[in-house]
Amino acid sequence: MTGSVPGPPPPTGAAVLAIDAGNSKTDVAVVLADGTVAGTGRGGGFQPPKVGVEAAVDILAEAVRAALAEAGTDSVGHVSACLANADLPVEEAQLAEALRRRGWSERGSVDVRNDTFAILRAGVTEPLGVAVVCGAGINCVGMRPDGRTARFPAIGKISGDWGGGFGLAEESLWHAARAEDGRGAPSALARTVPAHFGLDSMPALIEALHLGHIPFARWHELTPVLFATALEGDAVARSLVDRLADEVVSMAVVALGRLELLDEVVPVVLGGGVLAARHPQLDEGVRERLAARAPKAVAQVVSARPVLGAALLGLDHVRAGAEAVTRVRQHFTPGAP
Repeated sequence: MTGSVPGPPPPTGAAVLAIDAGNSKTDVAVVLADGTVAGTGRGGGFQPPKVGVEAAVDILAEAVRAALAEAGTDSVGHVSACLANADLPVEEAQLAEALRRRGWSERGSVDVRNDTFAILRAGVTEPLGVAVVCGAGINCVGMRPDGRTARFPAIGKISGDWGGGFGLAEESLWHAARAEDGRGAPSALARTVPAHFGLDSMPALIEALHLGHIPFARWHELTPVLFATALEGDAVARSLVDRLADEVVSMAVVALGRLELLDEVVPVVLGGGVLAARHPQLDEGVRERLAARAPKAVAQVVSARPVLGAALLGLDHVRAGAEAVTRVRQHFTPGAP
């Protein structure tokens, strides 16, 4: 798929409105053409599938108003928005039009991408590389400076996805239930999973989940339980961690191949809560598998806030200079070169 084409050089004083909106929170920054961060804002999560596009953009608007007010302006030259749930090109186009109607860009210049692109751009020195993000879900994107991108639909099992925090929690429950009743291999998960919720057996946990005594939103708490059980040596738990390492590397290698980067030294950025936690078995497994399948790829965990990536993508679009890129990176990651 083709990414956005860089725009014309910015006029003096032009600015970028950078938006990083995840499922749980939104970060906004107003960045001047020289890289100065003139205003910031923070708001709630961005979930258009649940509340509708306009209501979701209303949530963004609260953070945007705060950032624009701090910067002392009503609009900017370009809007660079990296949004959760912008999984398909048609969704990106729909969301871009919704943002354009808000009038935040003086010339109607709006670029919407999936939020995984923010994590990728935050972790690389130029728009070149691949990122695999594993948080609540799992996704992978890649980009080249010429605007070419690689991506996956990443909307669940119907698009071939496996992994992510909720996926791992579901797998943990499945294996724990079968270990307890004898349909599956013995596993300490049958003990550790219900124990996390203060229960003494899987039947008790199954009942509590089914009746809603334990809300679905708490399922993600089981991902650390899975990793802790794997660390104890449980074979079933370890197999799930190994499968996730396989999935992460498979996505990265496919994206590298699509962008013809398998034979180049290129960063593979690892982000999201599951990968950023650097669980030893998973971290080592990813690096070993990546070295075997893409020897020139360089795995690195990104710790910078994703709004930095949205800002850098905006500065890329307006062809800001190297000094601007350095200045905005230093703002969000003090001590960065």
